[in-house]
Formats: sequence, structure tokens, C-alpha cells
Amino acid sequence: MKAALDTDVIVAARHSRSGASHALLRALREGRLTAVASVPMMLEYEAVLMRPEQRQATGMSAQDVQDFLDGLAALLVLVTPHFLWRPRLRDPDDEMVLDAAINGGAEAIVTFNIQDFLPGADVFNLRILTPAETLLQIRRA
Repeated sequence: MKAALDTDVIVAARHSRSGASHALLRALREGRLTAVASVPMMLEYEAVLMRPEQRQATGMSAQDVQDFLDGLAALLVLVTPHFLWRPRLRDPDDEMVLDAAINGGAEAIVTFNIQDFLPGADVFNLRILTPAETLLQIRRA
């Protein structure tokens, strides 16, 4: 499966090693999941993970965050959006995830905020899945 991971999934993966989000990162590392991302998405991952409250909650130093993001970037398929499909969503901050998914040929967007991507993603036949639903899809494949 090829998917775009919303920032909330990355954050959840850093907060709990026993949750579905962290399991998705393991699936990514093991090659059972392919994830696409753009530079704007990586910058958002960094901005959110670098927030003092996030670093405190995860116990990560600024260097730990950088090391994590470097490792994550090595696993992701970098997408350069050639056409911006905006505006399609209520929240402009979510548009970059939709852009990366479309331009990267993803089958799905993985998020905890499903309603944020509907109905905009429907036009492109993208599935909007939670991390748990994505794990089920990977296991069935």
C-alpha cells in the first residue's frame, strides 16, 4: 500500500510505541508500507515535533527529533507536486497532504482526522483511513 501520512500520525507514533501509528512506521521500515511526502509535509512534521510540549511529551531532544526525521526521510518517497489541486479541503494546512497523495500516486491518506479530508479526497478516489484501518489493509495484502 502507498499512502500519505498526516502529521497527527507521525506525532502519535512518537508518543506511543504500542499504537497503530508506531506500527505503521515499523511497516514502513520493513517495506510493507510505502509512504509519500513533500518538502512542506516534512517541514510541518519538524515544526510540530520540535514544539517544546511535544519534545517534553516524547522525551526527545532537538537532536533526537532531527535524527528521527532524517531516518524517516530516508524511508519516504519524496514527491514534488507539479499541480496544486487547491482549494479542496476546509483546512488549508491539510492541502499539502492531499497534494502529496495525488502527485505521489498514493491509494490513501492516513489520519486521525478523517472528516478533514472529506469530501475533497473523494474526487481523486483516495481512501481516508485511520492508522488502525491502514494496518488491517496491510495485513490483508
